[in-house]
Amino acid sequence: MTIEVYLATEGRRIDAALRRYLPSARSIPATVRRAMSYSLFPAGKRLRPTLSLAACRALGGRVTDALPAAAAIEMIHTYSLIHDDLPALDDDDLRRGRASSHRMFGEALAILAGDALLTHAFEVLSIHPRPLRLVQRKMKVIALVAQAAGVAGMIGGQVLDLETEGRRFGPAMLRRIHRGKTGMLISAAVQAGGIMAGGNRRQLEALRRYGDGIGLAFQIIDDILDQEGTAAQLGKSVGKDRQASKATYPALFGVARSRSRAERAIDGAIRAIAPFGRRAAPLADIARFIVRRAR
Repeated sequence: MTIEVYLATEGRRIDAALRRYLPSARSIPATVRRAMSYSLFPAGKRLRPTLSLAACRALGGRVTDALPAAAAIEMIHTYSLIHDDLPALDDDDLRRGRASSHRMFGEALAILAGDALLTHAFEVLSIHPRPLRLVQRKMKVIALVAQAAGVAGMIGGQVLDLETEGRRFGPAMLRRIHRGKTGMLISAAVQAGGIMAGGNRRQLEALRRYGDGIGLAFQIIDDILDQEGTAAQLGKSVGKDRQASKATYPALFGVARSRSRAERAIDGAIRAIAPFGRRAAPLADIARFIVRRAR
C-alpha cells in the first residue's frame, strides 16, 4: 500500500468518526453546525488524526480507543485554520481549495464555529471512549492536548509569529515559533495515540521525539511551499509569508538549507521509532511523505 492510499483510507475512517462525533443538527443551531461542517469537510490531509491512529497501532493498541482523540485533534486543528484565516490574523480568502469560513459565513459566525469546534473537541475527549478502564489515559490525553493547543503551544506560537513580523529574528526564536504554532499539536497527536494504546514511559518518549521531529519538518516544508508552491497545489494563498515579512526558515536559511534541516529532522524522527519494528512502518512512511509533499 502506498502512503497516498494509506492516508486516503485512514482519512475515510476519520471522516466517519468526525460525522459521528459532531453535535446533531437537532441539538445546536443549524447555522453554526453548517459552518463547522463546512470547514471540517471535505478533508484536508487528515495528517494529525492519522498520526494518532498509526502511533496507537505501533504500540499494539486498539484503533477504536484512539479514534475519538484523533477526531478531537482534527477539530482543534480545523478551528485553528478558521481563526488563522480571519482578517485580524492572516486575512486569507482561501482554505482547502475554496472560500475560507469568514468569507462564506461572515466573521462572527466563523469565529463562533471555530470556538464551537475547539470546545466540542474537549467534550469528545472527555466522554469517548466510554470504558472506565480508559479514564486515566483520557485524562493524560486531555492535559497533553490542552497544553499543545493553548498559550504554551499553538496560541503562544501564533502570538510570537505576529510579534516578529517585520522584525529581526534568530534560529532560537524561529524554532520556538514553529514548535508552538504547529509542532506541538502534531507531536501531541502522535503521543495521544500512544497513550490510548497504553504505552509505557520509554515508548511515549520515543513517540514524543518522533512527533517533535516531524512537527518541525512539517512547518519548514510549509514555509518552503508558501514560497515555491501555487494556490492550485496548496488550496490556500501563497507568498503571504514573504509579503508579511514573517519569521520563516527560507527567510533565514534559504530554501536549500531549510530543506536539509527538514530532512535531518525526519531522519531523527525515524530513528526514534526504530525500536517499534515493522508496526511503526506507517509512521516512517508518513515522515518521509512530509518532506516530499507538494501541498
